[in-house]
Amino acid sequence: MEMKQSRSVAIVLAAGRGKRMNSDVQKQYLMLGDRPVLYHSLKVFEDSFVNEVILVVGEDDIEYCRSEIVEKYKLRKVKQIVAGGRERYHSVMNGLRAIEGECCYVFIHDGARPFVTQDILRRAYETVCTYGTAVVAMPSKDTVKIADDEQCAKETPDRRTVWMMQTPQVFSYKLIQDAYEKLADAEEKFAQLGIVVTDDAMVVEMFSDTKVKFVEGSYGNIKITTPEDLVIANALLS
Repeated sequence: MEMKQSRSVAIVLAAGRGKRMNSDVQKQYLMLGDRPVLYHSLKVFEDSFVNEVILVVGEDDIEYCRSEIVEKYKLRKVKQIVAGGRERYHSVMNGLRAIEGECCYVFIHDGARPFVTQDILRRAYETVCTYGTAVVAMPSKDTVKIADDEQCAKETPDRRTVWMMQTPQVFSYKLIQDAYEKLADAEEKFAQLGIVVTDDAMVVEMFSDTKVKFVEGSYGNIKITTPEDLVIANALLS
C-alpha cells in the first residue's frame, strides 16, 4: 500500500490539565462511552497506516497511561510514553526529541480530540507528501469579529477566508523539527514580548518559509474542553 512507503510517527498530546472541564479528572481520562477519551484518540492511529505513536502525558501520569490505557487496550503502536512540559509547545518538543530512527512525516494530534477519522488521516497524508505541511481545519460557519482592547468589535474578516484549526497537524519531520528547535532558541525573547504559541502551524509560519496547507477535517472532529463538549461527544459516539 502506497501510504506505508514513508514512515510516519504520531505525537499524541495528553499532558494538559483541562481547567475548563471543572472536573477532578483530567479531560483526556474522562469516560466517553465505556472507555477513556484518550483511548478513542489513540485507537484511530492504532488502526491506521501510521507506524508509531509517541504519547505525551503529565510526568505523574506515565505509569497510569501505560497500564490503564496502552497495555489494557493493547495499543501496540504506542512505543513511547514521555513527559510533557509546562506549555503545549514544550510537550511537542519533548515528543519530537523522542523520535528515533528514520521518520518522514509527523502527525501532531490532541489526545482530547477523539473523533478524527481514517479518511482525515489519509487526506492529510496525501497533502503532506505534496506540500510538506497538512493542517486539518474547517471553514468557519460563523461570522468572526476581531476585538479591540476594550472588547469592542474592531473589524470583521471575510468569513470565506477564516478557517477553524483542528488536529492532526502534519509536517515533514525535518521541517517541524527545525522550526521547533528555532522556537526553543527564541523562547526567552517570545516570553518577554508576550507572544503565545497556540499551535504547530504557527511555529512553522514563524520559523520557516514553507506555507501551511489546509486539509478539510470534519465539524465532528471536536476537541473536548468543557462539560458541554463531553455531552456532545457522547451523542456523537452513540
